[in-house]
Amino acid sequence: MKFTHVAALAGLAAASPTPTTDKQDKRTIEKRASVTEACNIGFASSNGGTTGGAGGTTTTVSDYASFSEAAEADGPAVIVVDGALTGPGRVRPSSDKTIVGASGGASLQNIGIYVRRVSNVIIRNLAISKVDADNGDAIGVDESTNVWVDHVDLSGDLNVGKDDYDGLFDVTHAADWVTISNSVLHDHWKASLVGHSDSNGDEDTGHLTVTYANNRWSNINSRGPSVRFGTAHIYNNLYENIRDSGVNTRLGAQVLIESTAFSGTEKPIVFRDSDETGYVVLNDVDLGGASHDVAEGTISGDDLPYTYELVGSGNLEGVLSGAGATLTWE
Repeated sequence: MKFTHVAALAGLAAASPTPTTDKQDKRTIEKRASVTEACNIGFASSNGGTTGGAGGTTTTVSDYASFSEAAEADGPAVIVVDGALTGPGRVRPSSDKTIVGASGGASLQNIGIYVRRVSNVIIRNLAISKVDADNGDAIGVDESTNVWVDHVDLSGDLNVGKDDYDGLFDVTHAADWVTISNSVLHDHWKASLVGHSDSNGDEDTGHLTVTYANNRWSNINSRGPSVRFGTAHIYNNLYENIRDSGVNTRLGAQVLIESTAFSGTEKPIVFRDSDETGYVVLNDVDLGGASHDVAEGTISGDDLPYTYELVGSGNLEGVLSGAGATLTWE
């Protein structure tokens, strides 16, 4: 698919930022939005698009029981979460749902959202934190299609044990057409996993298509993301103070990273923890003085079913200034 500039394939070399002064993003990330807005970015904008609960009723919830009941009900619906909800709990939305935090953002503590065996789900404008492993990931996408996660703030706590919390944003069991955009992932051991097991190749190969667009990763230990089997497109992302490793590509995964910068990590891109390597292609990626030796992949922007715009690895703060649960609804 056509995109804003031609990718430079620089997979095996230590990447320094390529000037992109003539490739500025003409789109402004607005803090005002509509609760019925359809996805317009990444894989979730493809395969017929992701519209969530548009056309259904709108319900405002302010406690866990009401939230869970509304999310799990059949039929399209827009669910507005108002205030600070505290678990423990795990919400499993049905298909055709839009879940948003009220204007200015709402929060879930120790409440995970588990998108399993459904399609057409949108999650926006929520801060989700400290979800115990017993309640799953902060947001988990499992065997589902067309899921858009946007303007969320996902976090844990690096002062607890590594396995006390699970992932912040995990995509598993052949899920497809998934986007996480304009979000902040921070203060967590295992941030984001694409593909849950080395032994699940029969199901996952040819699936697990995920876009990471316009996100900030800060103070994570690893999995930024870790990708097995699938296809990940990471663009306009900023990584700060990554303790162990950033992107991990393995088991034949194809990862395209563009217009992205790393700082404060010695291992921005790795292959580890599996017997078979994954692959990476870099275009305008600032590794912050580090290097990598992951095998070069074959993926390019022309292979993707959507258009996108790159701001340049030196211009990320502008596009990231509104990341997180910062939306105000019209």
